[in-house]
Amino acid sequence: MQNNRLLADSAATAFAPLIWGSTYIVTTELLPPDRPLLAAVVRAMPAGLLLLLFGRILPKGIWWWRALVLGTLNIGTFFFLLFVSAYHLPGGVAALVGSVQPVIMLVLAALVLGDKIRLPHVLACFAATTGVALLVLKATAQLDLVGVLAAIGGAASMASGVVLTKRWRRPYGVDVLLFTGWQLTAGGLVLLPALFLVEGLPGTITGTNALGFGYLIVFGSLLGYSIWFCGTDRVPAIALSFLGFCSPIVATILGFVLLDEPLSPQQLLGAAILIGAIVLVQLTPTRKPLPGPVRERQRTATMT
Repeated sequence: MQNNRLLADSAATAFAPLIWGSTYIVTTELLPPDRPLLAAVVRAMPAGLLLLLFGRILPKGIWWWRALVLGTLNIGTFFFLLFVSAYHLPGGVAALVGSVQPVIMLVLAALVLGDKIRLPHVLACFAATTGVALLVLKATAQLDLVGVLAAIGGAASMASGVVLTKRWRRPYGVDVLLFTGWQLTAGGLVLLPALFLVEGLPGTITGTNALGFGYLIVFGSLLGYSIWFCGTDRVPAIALSFLGFCSPIVATILGFVLLDEPLSPQQLLGAAILIGAIVLVQLTPTRKPLPGPVRERQRTATMT
């Protein structure tokens, strides 16, 4: 029964990275070129403010700085580095470099959350990296040091944010939409000064740009992160990180459908290996969840 519930929670949470798989194609085809700070702020701030307006509750006590830390890791830093890698690397190369995230998550979850590192987790990490390479890496792909470092930094930021989110837990009485709004707003605010001081605003925003920004706000942030943070309550950290591999699968499919990019038997094999690695990790236990009353006491304590 518990395994069935975990699989159902994982399947529901997977909708977030499935949506995020469209980020690279939206960035390269619809957004203004070379504007990673603008893209990150616009993706975060409007969605966060809308959720705050809807929830009408601000953080209390220690959750002021916790929301800032989580917003910086999960949203601000991650969004900025994600768009830097998208502008500097082909989507496939960025996805391959970002596949180090489960390895980082595996170590952090063991150190911070007490999750056990099991052999299936290690094997799944190697299998997933191989699957991503077969799926998205082409012989003509060019490596760019800035893009590679940004992709690694983004993976580390997201992994750290997820582990801390699970460590601190969503405060009792705060729904997932409001929790998402706190982090989106905090992440946008962290980047806002850099946007004005370093990058500045573009002279014009085209209708195509507006369409791309609107898509990222509504689907990438409002919908995607609400699903994702709901999943952090229910899905183990390492299982969450492997769900992220749904993104390159979607990115490859979109490239085939919308950009007429070829889809080879090698890529199909890579997708199959990825799916197998994702399923393997979902079926491998990490640790027993805390009993309900203990969890509720911990959540109540975090509000003080």
